Amino acid sequence: MAGLTAELKSQGIRYVRFVWCDNANVLRAKVVPVDFLREAYQRGVGISFAQQAVPVVRDAFVADSGLGPVGEARLVGDWGSLVHLPYFPGHARVIGNMYVKGQPWEHCPRAFLNRMIQKAHSLGVQIQAAFENEFYFLRETSSGFAPLDDTLFCSVRGLNESLGLITEVVESLDDQGSEVVGFHTESGGGQMEVSVNHRPPMRAADQQITVRETVHAVAHRNGLLATFLPKPFPERAGSGCHIHLSLWSDGQNITDIDPKGNPTSSHFAAGVLKHLPALMAITTPTINSFSRIGRHLWSGGFACWGYDNREAALRMPTTPYGVRHFEVKTHDATANPYLALGALLAAGLDGVENKLELAEPVDIDPGLLSDAERKKKKIKELPGNLKTVLKNLEKCSVLKEAMGDALHRSYLAVKGEELATTSEMNPEEQVAMLLQSF
Repeated sequence: MAGLTAELKSQGIRYVRFVWCDNANVLRAKVVPVDFLREAYQRGVGISFAQQAVPVVRDAFVADSGLGPVGEARLVGDWGSLVHLPYFPGHARVIGNMYVKGQPWEHCPRAFLNRMIQKAHSLGVQIQAAFENEFYFLRETSSGFAPLDDTLFCSVRGLNESLGLITEVVESLDDQGSEVVGFHTESGGGQMEVSVNHRPPMRAADQQITVRETVHAVAHRNGLLATFLPKPFPERAGSGCHIHLSLWSDGQNITDIDPKGNPTSSHFAAGVLKHLPALMAITTPTINSFSRIGRHLWSGGFACWGYDNREAALRMPTTPYGVRHFEVKTHDATANPYLALGALLAAGLDGVENKLELAEPVDIDPGLLSDAERKKKKIKELPGNLKTVLKNLEKCSVLKEAMGDALHRSYLAVKGEELATTSEMNPEEQVAMLLQSF
């Protein structure tokens, strides 16, 4: 411990942030000066049980969550996640695990993801994952926030006009060990896409925390606002956050959907598609999420899969070597990344355990088919509102068992409160409330 303190001081670090991501996907932190890090290094910092019951719409816990002001968890740093924050010199960040009486807390999102990782390992499967983020840079005007520019998808002019800003984001991410593999302007004007390299699931989720925090911080340093909200402007493109997954066994990529090969990936994909109507309560968890999802929007509005099909919820990108990973399109950055990855693994592993059969690939935009044609091909349109998917999650025994009764209850309580509050607002009021939270 003394060695870590001395090393941090020698590198100019004076403060360490202990960060967690709650059920509402709000990033929260407690800060410890390096001189007082010894106790926090071993025992972490205290957080009230109620912190996992606070919705994004108000700073008060939801009573139906089963949590309240009595009880305290310890947020203990995962020191493998420690990074220096290049945009705030003198500060470092460590992401915490929640413990109670020395054991992982049943409401901890990282503990849930870790259980699913271990379950995958018990079935002989390892996972690699990455998040592909879209977000807007916004400037404040007399009439509210507006996109930084009005350029088009992959516009060179848009890239040049925002080059200093996006380069600062990319270099800050690289400095934190989150390797950016590509970036470009998106369709919305002032909208960017940034893709990072794949990692094991826990580190992939940690990277998602890094991306969100970095983009927000760099925008703020430049007098701007960044938002990952799925649909901040009704007339402009939405912002997704596609999850890329690959399956491995004994060091070999087994993701390819090959009838003559390893069937594990096929079963896994079938499990994801089967449970997607309930998964969406975790992967698209706000009322605004459903303004992004629909027909002909490249948002994964249909429970189907296809090779290079950007309208399918599961896209299998092709390469000369077959399918090396698949993309989950029905996800956005309002989702807690630990819960989202944990739930996706739970759904996919249910498919593996029960050897679920994967339907035939879809090679057309499902929205162009008639209802009868979709029924014949067993293509179901995904739910179009938060209320329905929350009910689906409530009834889904596979996800409930995976999450555990406690986390399942507290999560549904938080999201139910958010739904009740935002349902009373018009879309403009919903965006105004959520814009700066994500």
